[in-house]
Amino acid sequence: MINVFIDEFTPCLKDTKTGELIQTEVLRVSRKSFLKKYNEKNGWYINWDDLLDDNEVYALVVEGSVDIQGLVALHKDDNAKAIYVTWMCSSPENNPKITDNVKYKGVGGHLFAIAANKSIECGYDGMMYGFAADEALLKHYMEVFKAEFIGIQHPFHFMIDEEQAKKITEVYTYEWTDDKI
Repeated sequence: MINVFIDEFTPCLKDTKTGELIQTEVLRVSRKSFLKKYNEKNGWYINWDDLLDDNEVYALVVEGSVDIQGLVALHKDDNAKAIYVTWMCSSPENNPKITDNVKYKGVGGHLFAIAANKSIECGYDGMMYGFAADEALLKHYMEVFKAEFIGIQHPFHFMIDEEQAKKITEVYTYEWTDDKI
């Protein structure tokens, strides 16, 4: 389920109080013990440790820290020749559905860029698909990313093609690290 809002196109995260651009990194999360604290009870929509069995999980962090601003779970789908975005969400402090005082803007777009880059790395040229959390988000992704409605497996099933994925990767910047947590 994809539950992020694309609030601003910014190459880095933008601190909403100061306007400062904050550099980011992407870390692969491979330990269930680490992900146990990111769960449904504290605003992360799902128990993220459950996703490690069938997915690769990536964290968008403030550069030089493990200060997680968003998580994305991805599954390589060779049959569809695309990345399946199993789950994607911003941290509770960056989620406008949870707080009126969002800390950073740009988290949602960065998470889509991570998915696009992983798709390219897998040889799928950026193709990705997933399920929006609701109709409003589906329409939002169709407007912002020119996502295409599929609606086969879920009423909010959509895909983002190679051309749009390339545009996403051109906007958002971050450092990939070899670090795992």
